[in-house]
Amino acid sequence: MGKLWAAEFLERRFLTSPTSPLEPFDREFSDIMEIDKAIRESDDRRLKTKYNNAIYVIQRALALYSAMAPTDLWHVAGVLDTRRCDLYLRNIGNTFPMSSHFAFDLPQVHLCIEEVAFSFNGGKDSTVLLHLLRAGYFLHKAEQSHCNGDLSDCGFKFPIRTIYFESSSAFSEINSFTYETASTYNLQMDIIRLDFKSGLEALLKAEPIRAIFLGVRIGDPTAVGQEQFSPSSSGWPPFMRVNPILDWSYRDVWAFLLTCKVQYCSLYDQGYTSIGSVHDTIPNTLLCINNSTNNREQFRPAYLLHDGRLERAGRVKKLAPPVCGLFPAVSNGLKSVDPQRNMMCTASVIAVGDEILFGTVEDQLGPSLCRKLHSIGWAVSQTTAVRNDVDSLAEEVERQKSVNDMVFIYGGVGPLPSDVTVAGIAKAFGVRLAPDEEFEECLRHLMGEKCTGDRIEMAQLPESITELLHHEKLPVPLIKCLNVVILTATNISELNHQWGCLIELTTTSGLLAAMEPFVSKHFETTLSDVEAAQPLSKLCLEFPDLYIGCYRKSRNGALIINFEGKVKKGCKVFEVCLKSLSQKTK
Repeated sequence: MGKLWAAEFLERRFLTSPTSPLEPFDREFSDIMEIDKAIRESDDRRLKTKYNNAIYVIQRALALYSAMAPTDLWHVAGVLDTRRCDLYLRNIGNTFPMSSHFAFDLPQVHLCIEEVAFSFNGGKDSTVLLHLLRAGYFLHKAEQSHCNGDLSDCGFKFPIRTIYFESSSAFSEINSFTYETASTYNLQMDIIRLDFKSGLEALLKAEPIRAIFLGVRIGDPTAVGQEQFSPSSSGWPPFMRVNPILDWSYRDVWAFLLTCKVQYCSLYDQGYTSIGSVHDTIPNTLLCINNSTNNREQFRPAYLLHDGRLERAGRVKKLAPPVCGLFPAVSNGLKSVDPQRNMMCTASVIAVGDEILFGTVEDQLGPSLCRKLHSIGWAVSQTTAVRNDVDSLAEEVERQKSVNDMVFIYGGVGPLPSDVTVAGIAKAFGVRLAPDEEFEECLRHLMGEKCTGDRIEMAQLPESITELLHHEKLPVPLIKCLNVVILTATNISELNHQWGCLIELTTTSGLLAAMEPFVSKHFETTLSDVEAAQPLSKLCLEFPDLYIGCYRKSRNGALIINFEGKVKKGCKVFEVCLKSLSQKTK
């Protein structure tokens, strides 16, 4: 088969170390084992399951589609690390002695996997897949080579061909990251400057490919009808599409990247959650942050998006082409793109109390607080109840404070042994408890003669991060530790009172930014869940900024569909949704 490529559409690069034709394998093995170790030592059971399943799919595909032609035997000698291996060739069908105690059967030595490829585009999904392939390939070789898990005995470089469809409309950051990654991991990269179908036709005509690993996930437009192993569609060149992360969620992708501490494209730290071309991609407005100092838009990192279903909210449709280099008019199913309109602040609610977990007390404050936050346009990302235990509370606060604008805690405040809220918050922020003279004075004024001794233990507050929220209607100020607010309410009446004070403080200090309120509509239908699933899925794709939830009051009752979103003129959007469902009902 010819090795020359048409220069106008294809370029092959072997991105290896400039100092040696072979990358030092010690670093390669170390990187891969660190990934495998990070996953296996993680407490995230879901991530472990997803990782193991993906590795199985990869190893299965390699076993099915890897091959090495006999004519490539001398090429094998060129890719082995001769510093480790004493390789010599015998007649075809014999073995390759690698040392005095290791021998590899010829059919197992797939060092140059010509008929398996990997499509890499620099995005988060294909970045995850790259590292899964690296781990899966070397674990596959270790298993074949009987290395007892010691991959350093195998001495192979990553051989899977990498395909990159380079486009003039791609972000420069994507291009840079792709080439830097290829260089870092010594990828054999085929760079194609045609559309996907034409490029594949040209590629397969020059060199056969039996299977291509793709970073497709359920929810992607191209994932419809696909399984982990899916033959190419009719009219396309014949090959097997292998989708190891098909069942991964947005959360799973970021859990892997952050747990394994691997590099990803810098655009994701600028609020981009799904990256296409420069013409149809903007930062996800749900991650927008108001900057009152310079009026410039800022965005949180992509991994802080609380609802993975809104991953594609930054993928927009062009309404008109750009004029004279000006910004294009874009739309995501609504009339226009207005980041301020869709900006979302999120809060987490934590209840402290064994009595709630034991079921002896019904928690009424949590649902009420969720409704109050919702009424001012805030989204509640999570409600949690934790034990009266400092470590349990500290762990939960540490998780929630970094992914939410505000965290509200109630319960566990006072002098009793079970009152652990203040200590838990201090531990979460890594500070000590210290006497707060201002708060102590407030307590002495409130308690009067009941207050005895030189010190009040309740006046011990997290040092250097505490702010007291004073209001004339509050007998004792509320405690705020950076973005964590402690509520002392024990019933609905007290919560209403403290919430009213917080809202009044907002008008003077900007404590709780007033967001655009939610708009909601409800629709009842006699459709079964199966009948409603398809039109609702379609609406979710057409209106990514819209929350669509379903529930039944009884199993045989009507299906209640709730449409909710932070959209101006939202009723018009809802009318489209309701009309679509009404037509299905008829």
